[in-house]
Amino acid sequence: METQIKTVSEEINQLLAKGNELIAQAERLIIQKNGQTYSLDEWITPTEYVKRFNLKTTMVISNWIRRGVIPQENILSIPELNNLRLIKAVPYQE
Repeated sequence: METQIKTVSEEINQLLAKGNELIAQAERLIIQKNGQTYSLDEWITPTEYVKRFNLKTTMVISNWIRRGVIPQENILSIPELNNLRLIKAVPYQE
């Protein structure tokens, strides 16, 4: 019985270590474009921006981009990912 408990405990520890490794990998997700590296915790989709900064809709983001509230250097367009647009995750003011 004690051997079984020890085996199960070792398996649990291995699973936890693997889980921690996967979490660490996810936190390091990056996109590389034109020699630049972009961290996906700093560059987010308009939908995520709306959630993170409590805005009403993604139309606010589109309007800000069109009007220049969000500077071009804080917008990343990725044609290889179906023209995915990422916004640097900093607060902007109208």
